[in-house]
Amino acid sequence: MLSKAQISLITSLQNKKYRKQHGLFVVEGIKSVREFISSNYQVESIFYTDDANTKVGKISHNIKSHEVTEAEFQKISTLKSPQGVLALVKLPKQQQIELNDLKNCYNIVLDDVQDPGNLGTIIRTAEWFGIKHIICSIGTVDAYNPKVVQATMGSLARIQVHYLDLNKFISDTNLPVYGALLDGQSIYQTQWDSEGLIVMGNEGNGISEEIIALIDQAVTIPRIGQAESLNVAVATTIFCSEIARRQLI
Repeated sequence: MLSKAQISLITSLQNKKYRKQHGLFVVEGIKSVREFISSNYQVESIFYTDDANTKVGKISHNIKSHEVTEAEFQKISTLKSPQGVLALVKLPKQQQIELNDLKNCYNIVLDDVQDPGNLGTIIRTAEWFGIKHIICSIGTVDAYNPKVVQATMGSLARIQVHYLDLNKFISDTNLPVYGALLDGQSIYQTQWDSEGLIVMGNEGNGISEEIIALIDQAVTIPRIGQAESLNVAVATTIFCSEIARRQLI
């Protein structure tokens, strides 16, 4: 049976302030929970319904597990159609980026991306294309927001997400910096280096002026139709796909 204290703790983790205070975040869904159990993250406890029990698979003896009723699970779930499995996972310590880890590959830089679904999709896309690091501005949505975690479908368990002062970070690197801008060179005509940073901007305002000043090559996705703009997650996918295509030729 879930106590009021447990319900209060789990629901409070929807808020970044309490995630930081308790050092925990929520992972929900059978696939996502499995991914975190198998990762380097420390899963502190799992809550599951009887129907979902057999679908989770073997749970380590080091993880506290709690069977709850469907009604109790509804009180802690953030999903419209809960799968009956929810885990509390310890927030990782912020890892310092080693610049050598960014060489000979491409990594994504996000300048104040606000929508949780967009960040989650970008994290999932990064894993698909073999990108290991996503460097976010301090103003970018928290990667451990439940909606972000859900949208990653488990990819967050393997992608390193960093929050840094982008101005200082980019200034301190000597990597080529490519920025997604409307007035840039066509993505299909750009001369891509063997390494670099891909900068994507805020959903409404794009890349900030101070970061634009640090970009070496402005790149645009040519518009053929009449749409005013592209979703940042979709644009990031196109960038990753084109770079991967060039590297595989």
